[in-house]
Amino acid sequence: MSSNYLPVREEWLQRGQEQAIEPALPIVDAHHHFYDRTGWTYLHADYAADARSGHAVQASVYMQALTRYRTDGPEALRPVGETAFVVASTAGARTPEIAKGIVGYADLRLGAGVAAVLDAHAQAGRGRFRGVRHLTTWDADGSLANPLTAAPQGLLRDAAYRAGLAQLQAQGLSYDAWLFWPQLPELMEVAAAFPALPIIVDHCGGVVRIGAHAAHRDEVFARWRASMQALARFPNVHVKLGGLGMRINGFGFDSGALPPSSDRLAATWRPWLLGCIDAFGPERCMFESNFPVDKGSYSFVNGWNAFKKLTADFSATERHALFQGTASRVYRLA
Repeated sequence: MSSNYLPVREEWLQRGQEQAIEPALPIVDAHHHFYDRTGWTYLHADYAADARSGHAVQASVYMQALTRYRTDGPEALRPVGETAFVVASTAGARTPEIAKGIVGYADLRLGAGVAAVLDAHAQAGRGRFRGVRHLTTWDADGSLANPLTAAPQGLLRDAAYRAGLAQLQAQGLSYDAWLFWPQLPELMEVAAAFPALPIIVDHCGGVVRIGAHAAHRDEVFARWRASMQALARFPNVHVKLGGLGMRINGFGFDSGALPPSSDRLAATWRPWLLGCIDAFGPERCMFESNFPVDKGSYSFVNGWNAFKKLTADFSATERHALFQGTASRVYRLA
């Protein structure tokens, strides 16, 4: 397992496992993965066990994770194997409808040539393929990038990459953006250039507070907040609330003798999650588990309990948007 990921320790998680609060509140989990890697397997049955551990998860959106690519044939089409695998492994899934929407990988640097890859994903997805995520994470501190998905500097400004984004827009597909917070101004340029492209910003906009950023955490928050507020001016941009259990976030949830309670999670996340909601509004925000990545820091139950506690004073309409409505609309799950 890459050192970029925190190890999942089931026994440790059980030491602080809570009961789910508001267990009848319907949820669409807007972001999770299947992993089939050396030292780390997390597939349909594993996610189903987490999703059925107490909260009322109705459906989920699957996010590309380098899983079960084809091992032969044209290189550009090999990621289509992941979409086909997810469809086959979740066929007939009910309560929740796991991977009701699928976001795959296609190399957007193919420009107009990516259209054939998108067509192949659509065919393999059998009505569930919704869009693409091609990571653009880059930082001057090279220790922050996951070597499995490292990207060159300025990829969002690359002409070929932009031509690939144009294909997504033309086909009515969405674009999931995973980048680090200093890159948010580049994403604003993309949002302006492609106003009809649904853009979903993953993991609260790439909160990074380790490495070169560790000594400047107040400045990080201030600059992140200003960039998210500026990005929110583009109506085609939405944001996923979650992904704050990763190593790069620097919250250190994994370092205690006990896993964090939902109260601790809610208190720690409050400025970040409410900052996103204040900027974008509930109708453009959606909660995500980011499992199994965030499972290195807290359990599925505790994470969703924290989301519920943070929004306890919100209206029923606002909570519907945050917990299921926005994800269902943006990813066309109805």
